[in-house]
Amino acid sequence: MKPARVSVRLLRGSDARPAIIQRYTGKISGPLLDRIDIQIEVPAVPFKELRAGEVAESSADMLVRVERAREIQAARGQVNSRMPTRLIRRQCALDDTGERTLEMAMRRMSLSARAHDRILKVARTVADLDGSESVMAKHIAEAIQYRSLDRNYWN
Repeated sequence: MKPARVSVRLLRGSDARPAIIQRYTGKISGPLLDRIDIQIEVPAVPFKELRAGEVAESSADMLVRVERAREIQAARGQVNSRMPTRLIRRQCALDDTGERTLEMAMRRMSLSARAHDRILKVARTVADLDGSESVMAKHIAEAIQYRSLDRNYWN
């Protein structure tokens, strides 16, 4: 989407009214949005945080984790994004806490069946990056956080 008055005002620090933001983001249909696995807003980083000097995970370390996760996925037979629907329940099995977390999100955010499957696939990827054999509630919670457009503008 091209920049609009809303994005320019937000960058300048003024608060755009939620109705204006919703009208702008409403140009993306729900079914199209459902097909996007990860949807997050990336706000501008305040100057003080840029200059704080905190050490984040290096790109090299991140690359090692990603390569290891890809190896795990290859051993299962396919990358998570291409996981067929029939395998999702088996390879993304949840414990009771994870099941409740996902159910609550589905209900509160009025998510579709497609969004449900996308969340499970992303949670499986988060678990792979974490080196976990099973998908836990924390992985589901993180995957749900990556549905910020669903959460903020479409409900």
